[in-house]
Amino acid sequence: MRALPRIATVFVVAVLVNYVWEIAQMPLYQRQGSWLEQAAHCFVPSLGDGILVLLILGAGRIVFGDAAWTDRRDKTAIAFMLLTGLAVALAVEWVGLHVLRRWAYAESMPLLPVLGVGLAPVLQMLVLPPLVFRIARWWLERKSDIK
Repeated sequence: MRALPRIATVFVVAVLVNYVWEIAQMPLYQRQGSWLEQAAHCFVPSLGDGILVLLILGAGRIVFGDAAWTDRRDKTAIAFMLLTGLAVALAVEWVGLHVLRRWAYAESMPLLPVLGVGLAPVLQMLVLPPLVFRIARWWLERKSDIK
C-alpha cells in the first residue's frame, strides 16, 4: 500500500474521530463562549490531534522499518503505540496547560497526580490512535476492493 494514501487517510480519520472526542470532553474544560463557539473551536485542536497521530505513525515507521506497522497486532507494536501516545499526550497537555496556558480545566476534569494534567486528553491519545489506524486500514482495504 502506498504511503501517501495511508498518511492522508490516517490524518482525515484522526481529525474526524478526535473532533468527536474533543466535543465530548468540552464540559471538562472551562467554558469559553457558547456551546456552538466551543464546538467550532474544537476543530483546531482536532487538526493538531491529527498531526499527533501522524507523529505516532511516523515514529513507528522509523522504529519498525515498516509503513504498515500499525496493522500488526503483536505486543511490541501495541506497546509502542500506547507508550508513544502516552508520551505525546503528557507532553502536549503539560506544555499547553502549564507553560503556554492555552486552556484551563473545569473542576470536573479528573487529574493525573504529579503532572496535574487531565485524564481525558491523555486517554484520548491512548484510545484513539489504535482506533484511527484500524478504521484507516478498513477504509483503504475497502477502497482497494471496489476497484
